[in-house]
Amino acid sequence: MVALAALRTLWINTGTLCNITCRNCYIESSPKNDALAYLGAAEVADYLDEIAREGLPVEEVGFTGGEPFLNRALPAMLRDVLGRGHRALVLTNAMKPMRNHAGALLALRRDFGDRLTLRVSLDHHRAEVHDLERQEGSFEQALEGLAWLAGAGFRVHVAGRAGFAGRGEDAAAMRAGFARLFAARGIPIDAGDPVALMLFPEMDAAADVPEITTACWGILKKSPESLMCASARMVVKRRGAARPTVLACTLLPYDPQFELGATLAEAARPVALNHPHCATFCVLGGAACSR
Repeated sequence: MVALAALRTLWINTGTLCNITCRNCYIESSPKNDALAYLGAAEVADYLDEIAREGLPVEEVGFTGGEPFLNRALPAMLRDVLGRGHRALVLTNAMKPMRNHAGALLALRRDFGDRLTLRVSLDHHRAEVHDLERQEGSFEQALEGLAWLAGAGFRVHVAGRAGFAGRGEDAAAMRAGFARLFAARGIPIDAGDPVALMLFPEMDAAADVPEITTACWGILKKSPESLMCASARMVVKRRGAARPTVLACTLLPYDPQFELGATLAEAARPVALNHPHCATFCVLGGAACSR
């Protein structure tokens, strides 16, 4: 069990709809999957109100999907988050849905500067590998969006896939490849920075993974407080539900055992590490969705 040490990051899932269908999307986002419905700005405001009312130490609010920019309320949500003094992070594929909000994004950049970060998904530094996972042409579209963000002065990060390092590349070679790509496109991202360029491990819920026990902390020289569920929660709204609910983390959107309650207070209880993603992504993979 991992206790919530302090709620530092609140994730908002804006809905599972996406403009593309990837081959290995852990949340199964697509143009047709609305299992997680669009959240409204007023619903997000309720959680921000709870944070303020209870004095919770939330530093950052992250937005994920699906593709968050398909939710038309996203700019209003971001303005609310940033206006209350929190940092905001948006995970995006930087394709057309994002560019449709260019005006609103530029206004947020003008008003809040580097407190807004956009993390763009680029699975690999080569187009043929990225497009094999996502769709033909998506690499160039994502790069165009990333270059537009960088040119407009936004704080930008990139998320890649460490699993693709198995294609004859180790992590160092992956970072070197991204460094060449960023230099060629004039994108000011330090590929050696593990936050500016995050390489996430692959996740397979059907894989046979080791059981996580208390002995793991000593063997791996890790602390339970280093895991996402010790400092983060995610808000979702299930299709047909009357109100949102709070989950243990971003990686477990559908398993009911990780649904912790309707409020942040209810969701403050400990989390059992009994899902394969807990081992592959967090404990053994050493990854986290926030900074």
